[in-house]
Order: sequence, then C-alpha cells, then structure tokens
Amino acid sequence: MSGITERREQFAAIFTRPLPAGIDSSATTLGERPALELRTATPGEDVLLYLHGGGFVVGSARSTAHLPAALLRHLDGRAVSLDYRLAPEHPFPAAPDDCLAAYRELLDSGVDPRRLVIAGDSAGAALAVVTMMRARDAGLPLPAAAVLFSPAVDLTLSGASMRSKDGVDPFFAPADLRWLFDQYLAGGDGAAPEASPIFADLTGLPPLLIQVGSSELLLDDAVRLAGRAAADEVAVRLEVAPRQPHVFQHDDDSAESSAARERAGRFLATAIRDGREESRTGRSSR
Repeated sequence: MSGITERREQFAAIFTRPLPAGIDSSATTLGERPALELRTATPGEDVLLYLHGGGFVVGSARSTAHLPAALLRHLDGRAVSLDYRLAPEHPFPAAPDDCLAAYRELLDSGVDPRRLVIAGDSAGAALAVVTMMRARDAGLPLPAAAVLFSPAVDLTLSGASMRSKDGVDPFFAPADLRWLFDQYLAGGDGAAPEASPIFADLTGLPPLLIQVGSSELLLDDAVRLAGRAAADEVAVRLEVAPRQPHVFQHDDDSAESSAARERAGRFLATAIRDGREESRTGRSSR
C-alpha cells in the first residue's frame, strides 16, 4: 500500500490549491462519508454535488475543490464535494454506493431537485453518470443538470483514442489507466453498465454538458458518451477543446480553462433557472 499512499500524496501536491477569494469551506459529512462544503456570501438554495477525479484510486474532496468552487460562483447556494471510498481498499461498487447515499441524503434533507445539480471530473464524472442512473432506477427525482469534465466512462479502454492519442496525451499511457481501473474493478467486469456507463441506458437523464480535451486518451469516452446520451433522447452538449489535456479545467493560468469553467457554471445556472420557470408556469421545456 505504500505505492498507493505515495500516489495519493503526489496527486494532492499537484492539484490542491487555495480556494478562490470569497469561497468559504467547512468539513461536513454526507451519506455517512466525509465531505467538504463550499459557500459564497450569496445565500440561496442551489446545491452542487461534486465528485472528484483520480481514477477511483487517488484524489479527495479537497484536492480538486477549486473546480466546484469555480462552478459555485454561478449558483446561489453551496457545493458539497464528497470523499467517496477509494480503491483498492474499497473496490467497485463502494464508490457508486457512497455517491448514491450522498445524493439520497441531499434529497431527504429537503433539497429541491430542481435546484440540485451534479458535476465531476474524470472518474468523478463517471460516478456522476452512474449516480443519476441509479437514482433514476430507484425512482428518485433527478438533478436539474450535470457537468462532466473528461469522463472516464469506459473501463474496458475500447475507445479508438486509446490508440490514436497514445503518446499525445501528456499525462497517461493506456497502461496507467489499466492499472487504475484494475484496482477499482478488482477482477470485476469492466463492461458492466454501472462500471462503464458508456454501455448503459441513459434514458431519462437530465441535460448534460461534457467537456474534453482533444489530446487525451479519454477523448472517445466523452464523444461516445455524448452519442449514447443523444441516442437515448438526453439533451447533451459536447465541447472538445483543441490541443487540451485531461481535465484541462484545472489550469488556472489558461484562458481556455477559464472559459470552459465559465461555460460550465452558466450551463448549471441556466438549467436551475429553466427548471424553476418550468415549475412556475407549468410548462415543460424538455
């Protein structure tokens, strides 16, 4: 486990950064898991559930908190970043179980699903999709919308970009992803829909915004997920950023990154506004 510990420490050292001015944070729990709550000075009832990336093995609510903090600037309320259980100590389906439990608790606490949105990066983006699928199948209300940064939704690594972007992706080789996913699956079926939602029925999911870089191995994960969602009559927007790497939204100094975060935040805010307007008028916009 020493290697796992080192990887987690390295990930935290690379990605953790100060939160933007005007964002307050506090430790909390959600679904019986630790979580980080982020708030702005603007009171409100909007809630963003954020699921961090890290290949299901590394990462934490704090290490990528700058991403939900950026999205929160467009909302009137709070964001909660969840510390779901990580592999290999807790393989599939521990993480999706934790995410659904967190989502259930938000609903049970009285959060209006029309003012609830979900987002995630990489593995967390995949968990966001699985959480919505599980909520749908359990008969729970779905969130107003979801934002998915570089979703890792095919744990079989069958996308063509696993080959065409090998050597182009500055962060990963296919073997790196295979190692991470093997820790998570622990011998399970990588093609199972709740492990790889690229193979799932996405019917009924709320509007999705998918952002991906053209230079990453996971490019085809995002492209095929958008196609799968469209085929299942889900409103979906796909944005491919030229020459950008995996979860390029991390880069505070990049104009492309900043613009992508702005579009994502506005997408969530618009979905909440449209849902409230639909409720007020009794008309459906979907």
